[in-house]
Amino acid sequence: MRFFSCSRHGFVTNVSLGMNLAKNFTLICGADDFLVGRAGRARFASMAPEVADEFSRETLNGFAANVSEVEAAINQFRDSVQTVSMFGGKRVIWFKDVNFLADTVTGRAESTLKLIEDLQQILASADPANTAILITAAPVDRRRSFPKWCEKNADFTLIGGDSENASEALLGVALAEAKVLGATFGPGAVEMLLAKIGANTRLIVEETHKLSAYAGEGALIEETHVAELTPNVAEGDFFEAAEAFFSGDLPWTLTALQRHFFSGGDARPVISALQNRNRILLQVRALVDAGEVRIGQRGLDGMPKASARHAARFIGATEKSSFNLFSQNAWYVGKLAGSAKLPSLRRLIDNQQEFIKAFEGIIRRPDEQEDVLREVAVRCLAV
Repeated sequence: MRFFSCSRHGFVTNVSLGMNLAKNFTLICGADDFLVGRAGRARFASMAPEVADEFSRETLNGFAANVSEVEAAINQFRDSVQTVSMFGGKRVIWFKDVNFLADTVTGRAESTLKLIEDLQQILASADPANTAILITAAPVDRRRSFPKWCEKNADFTLIGGDSENASEALLGVALAEAKVLGATFGPGAVEMLLAKIGANTRLIVEETHKLSAYAGEGALIEETHVAELTPNVAEGDFFEAAEAFFSGDLPWTLTALQRHFFSGGDARPVISALQNRNRILLQVRALVDAGEVRIGQRGLDGMPKASARHAARFIGATEKSSFNLFSQNAWYVGKLAGSAKLPSLRRLIDNQQEFIKAFEGIIRRPDEQEDVLREVAVRCLAV
């Protein structure tokens, strides 16, 4: 049995080395389909050379949108396992992208659970000497009996471990990928990468490759590299106009607005970006004034303690949102709040009122959107 888990020193930690050849099949699973699929491709590539006949290497799709598709996938898998090689040699089967082991409507259906029992019987009776079986599945509800049975009876690989801390897991992905590439992240660089990319594992891996190539072999990936090269996918708060506005620089704000509208931009995303950041700063200002947090070089110090005290009041607000400060990355929040002098609570409340007026203004004056935002900027910053 082999377990991979998440840690701050690398996403993958191999706890048990080696492959148990006595096992009937191999199962690679985890919460992230991209990472599971990548590990599956690598394992299939290592298994394929054992089979000389390319027609004895088969890949089956286990993705199912409903119970009937689950039945079709498992029936196809059964037929493949029971097929004998044309030349009498060994066969290898990859049952990939299995999604019906998850805690979903399809995965919970009684018919699906019965079909999974059939799948277990197929695997239990498989002969590894004649057929090498690889299954990749994401996500997987490990509370159910089938995954527990697989842990005991398969060459079992868990990608990402049992950590429920999504930020920690994503951090591990970036650090591990950089390590493989012979690169390292400088202070603040990996945190900025996660803040800009968000919970997109594929993009985190691709951006780490790009940043590593840019920095050079063995070089340090700097925070400035991430700022310049990585797109702002996760947040709408990285608009230049928002950066300029909350730095308190009126000329820069007006210039940024001019550039935005010159390239054909619309007022609504700019107002949304301003509102989102203002909401976060309102909450930060309240906590700072109460003495519960302080803005430090590495983020918002005291945020875990403040979260333990106040997060329960954000009922139902578990998704990442500017309405819930505690759903945000502490480093990112500290970066927003510390990029310039934190405005007073009164100023932030006035800002929010001005942004509401801006929405009303562009409805009344749809052909003068730039003028509306310029007027808002002057009223807020020319004081």
